[in-house]
Amino acid sequence: MSPPAVLLTGAGKRYDIVSCFARLTTTVVADPSALAPAQYAAHVRAAVPLIDDSDYVPALQSLCDQHGVGAVLPLTDLDIEVLARAREDGRLPALVPSSEVARATYDKYETHLLLQRHSLPSPPTVLPEEDLDALSYPAMVKPRRGSGARSIHLARDSAQARFFVDYVPEPTMVQRAMKGPELSIDCLGDLDGRCLNAIPRTMLESRGGESIKGEVVHDGELIELGCQTMEALRVSGPATIQVFRDPEIGLGITDVNTRFGGAFPAPVYAALPGRTYPELIVRMAAGEAVAPH
Repeated sequence: MSPPAVLLTGAGKRYDIVSCFARLTTTVVADPSALAPAQYAAHVRAAVPLIDDSDYVPALQSLCDQHGVGAVLPLTDLDIEVLARAREDGRLPALVPSSEVARATYDKYETHLLLQRHSLPSPPTVLPEEDLDALSYPAMVKPRRGSGARSIHLARDSAQARFFVDYVPEPTMVQRAMKGPELSIDCLGDLDGRCLNAIPRTMLESRGGESIKGEVVHDGELIELGCQTMEALRVSGPATIQVFRDPEIGLGITDVNTRFGGAFPAPVYAALPGRTYPELIVRMAAGEAVAPH
């Protein structure tokens, strides 16, 4: 019996992810853009309404029914909360966190508060209307909903922070600039939010905020932090947790992306055969219980 199909939304240029799933099972890509290149790695490609259209989820439901889809995964941040609500309503078999966590992790300041509530390490962070003089500098002025390192500015004192807050034309926050190496932890959670695996990697080179060169490392402290974060937030499906190891304050989580990260090939090549994240997702979609490892 063939495994259930997988539906990937917002595939864009993520040819690496789509082709990996396509080698395992029937893979359906749903993307509003007819020019999304990654769709050509899929067995089925379908144009769907825009994410904020009321027909978006029904269109995905129709594709699931038509092709026997057992798992729906977002490849961008934009529709994670939409898919989370559809999962909670029993409309889609989406591998995403709760809508509450999806909403919080789409906003970097809300992510900071969420991590604090779960006693997970997050760098000192304030909103622009708070006392910027009390923050340690240098600090980063970041859009609360930015992605791809867009509009991030380094402020060396509170005057520069205020300048960049006024300069960036969207809601921002100010976060202590973390020193030390930048790291990521690629994780996978099961349907109940139990962490199945956490694979740390370094960032050797990035482009547009996404890692293009990195090295997988075996680091017990990072593995433990990845597992703690996944299970505290009860994340189902893939997530990439971005971390700095600051020589003064230790580990600090700067972002939680509840989707596959930009350096998708790294955890794929690091995993044992049969235990890559796409293979585990297909097994879970088929109803198999997968043990943490």
